[in-house]
Amino acid sequence: MTSAHHPAPEPGLLLRLAGPLQSWGLHSHFNERDTAPFPTRSGIIGMLASALGRRRGQPIDDLTALHMTVRTDRPGIRLRDLHTVGGGLPGKSTVTTAEGKKRPGDTGTLLTHRYYLADAAFTIALTTPQPTTEHHALLDRCANALRNPQWPLHLGRRSCPPEGPLLLGQSDDALHHLIHLPLAARPPRAQAVAGTPVEFLADRPLTDLPAPAHTVSETHEDGTHPSGELNDQPITYHPGQRAYRARPLYRRTLLLPHTQFAGLGAQQLTALGRYLDTRLHTSEGSRR
Repeated sequence: MTSAHHPAPEPGLLLRLAGPLQSWGLHSHFNERDTAPFPTRSGIIGMLASALGRRRGQPIDDLTALHMTVRTDRPGIRLRDLHTVGGGLPGKSTVTTAEGKKRPGDTGTLLTHRYYLADAAFTIALTTPQPTTEHHALLDRCANALRNPQWPLHLGRRSCPPEGPLLLGQSDDALHHLIHLPLAARPPRAQAVAGTPVEFLADRPLTDLPAPAHTVSETHEDGTHPSGELNDQPITYHPGQRAYRARPLYRRTLLLPHTQFAGLGAQQLTALGRYLDTRLHTSEGSRR
C-alpha cells in the first residue's frame, strides 16, 4: 500500500449530475449521435456558459482554464433511441443535404440513432490551482449563475434536465470533498474490507488527488499517465465555427468504504444534505 499524498488545497465548485437520461456527445456525426460514458469538458463548460448567459460567440477562455475532475457514482446504462427527422414537412422545410439542397418530400424522413446514459450519476469538482482574487471571483460568479441560471441547464442535451440539486457548494478544498461526499449508489453486496473501487477521471494527472492512505491500492490505476485523449476542450461554441482541441484523459481508482454508498433517491439526498450541513458548509464559513 502506498502512502497518501496531500497537495495544497484547491478552491472549486462541487456539482452533482444525476437524472433519468444524460448524453455527452463526443464523436456525433449526422445521423449518429453518440454519448461519452461520462461528462465531457465541452458539455460542462457549455453548461457554465449557459448559466452565465453567454451567447455562443462570446469568449470562454476563463471557463476553459478551470480543471475538471469527475467521480463516477453510477456509470448508468447505455441506451439507444431511434428518432425520425424531417417527416411530414413540405420540401422547402425538409432536412438539408450535404450539397446544400433540400430533400424531396417523399424522401424527407431520416432515421437517426441517439445514445444516452440512463440512470447515471456523477459528482464533479471544478477547481483552480491558482487561488487568486480573480479566480475566486470567477468561482463566485459561476456558483451564483448555477443557482440562478440565465438559461435552462441540461445534462448534455436539452432533453436531459438534471434531477435534484446540481450545485452542491463551493469549497476551498474541493478535491477533498469530491472524495468524501456520499455516493449516489447502493451499498455493494460484497463489502470488501479494503473498500469498493470507484473511478475518478480528470484532465490532468491524478497523483495530486488528496486520497487517504486506506483508499489507495497499487493494483488499480493511479492516474500518473494519460489513458488516452478526448477531443472535448472547447475553443469556441460559435455557430458554424465550433471548434475543439484534444486534451489528455487521466483515470484513477480509489477504494471507498461501503458506508459512503448512500443509496438512491431520498435516502442519498438525505445523506448528502447531512454531509453538506455538517462538513462542507459549517467548516468553510461563507463559501457555500
